[in-house]
Amino acid sequence: MNENVTSLAGVPSWMLVLLKKVLELKRASTIKEVWPNLEVYFHGGVSFTPYKEQFKKLFDSDKTNYVQLYSASEGFFGIQDLPERKDMLLMLDYGIFYEFIPLEDVGLENPRIYNLSEIKTGMNYAMVITTNAGLWRYQIGDTIQFTDTNPYRIIVSGRTKHFINVFGEEVMVHNTDQALLKACEKTKAMVTDYTVAPIFMNETSGSHEWLIEFEKEPDNFEYFVNELDASLQQLNSDYEAKRFNDYILKSPVVKLLPKGSFYNWLKSNNRLGGQFKVPRLNNGREFVDSISKAAL
Repeated sequence: MNENVTSLAGVPSWMLVLLKKVLELKRASTIKEVWPNLEVYFHGGVSFTPYKEQFKKLFDSDKTNYVQLYSASEGFFGIQDLPERKDMLLMLDYGIFYEFIPLEDVGLENPRIYNLSEIKTGMNYAMVITTNAGLWRYQIGDTIQFTDTNPYRIIVSGRTKHFINVFGEEVMVHNTDQALLKACEKTKAMVTDYTVAPIFMNETSGSHEWLIEFEKEPDNFEYFVNELDASLQQLNSDYEAKRFNDYILKSPVVKLLPKGSFYNWLKSNNRLGGQFKVPRLNNGREFVDSISKAAL
C-alpha cells in the first residue's frame, strides 16, 4: 500500500475486502489518496454489475478504467477489448477449442453440441473446452450468450447450476444482476452481496426470496422491492408471464442481512479466498437457509 500501484486485478467481492482494509490501515477515505496513479482495475470471476457503484465511490477517480476479463484455472477465454461495450471478445488463439451445449440440454445423455459456426446470438449455452493443456471436452460450469458473431463476442450469463426455473421463470444471474442495478440506481442503494432462491407455497405457485446485504440501504425499501420486481419482469419475459396477476409467482420476499453476513457464512464454510463466490441463484433452498442461519 506504500507502492506506486497503477493496476489492480481480482474478483470484485474479495477486492472490496482488500481495499477497505487498505483504507483502514492508511486512514484514508478514498483509494485515490493511497494510489493516485491507479489507472485500471481488471475484474472477473463474478459479475461486476452489483459492485460497480461501490468501486466508483471507493476509487473516487475519473482516471480509473474498469476492464472485464474472462479467465479461469482451465484457460483464458475473453477480454473486454472495447470500453464502450459490456461484452467481451472471445479469444480464439489461446490453445482452446470451443463447443457449446444449449442450457436446456445440460445433463442429458446425448445433448446437442454446437461449434462456433453453428451458434446463435441471445441463447444460453454451457461452454465446453478442449485445450492443449490436456483437458478434453470439459464443461467449465459457466453459461454464456453470444452478442455478436463477427467477431465473436460474449457475456457470461450465469452458471449451469445457478439459475431458478422451479415455476418456468428461467431466471439467470445476468437477469438478477441487471434488475438489482436498476433498483439500486432508483433508490441510491449499494449492494455488497446477494443470493436468491425459490419459496415453495404449493406445487404450482410460489415466490422468490432475496437475501441482500447492503453497503448503503435504499432510501425507500418498499419502493426498492417494487423496482426490483418490475425491472426483472422487463428483463425476463418468462418471469413476467409467471408474475401476471400473481397466479404463479407472488411478489418477491426481500430480506436485509446485517453487514458481514456473507463473509461470515463463507468463513464458517471454509470458503474464504478468490476461488470461492457467493452463489447467486439456486433451484433449491440449501444456500438461502444456510446463509440465513449464519446471519442470526
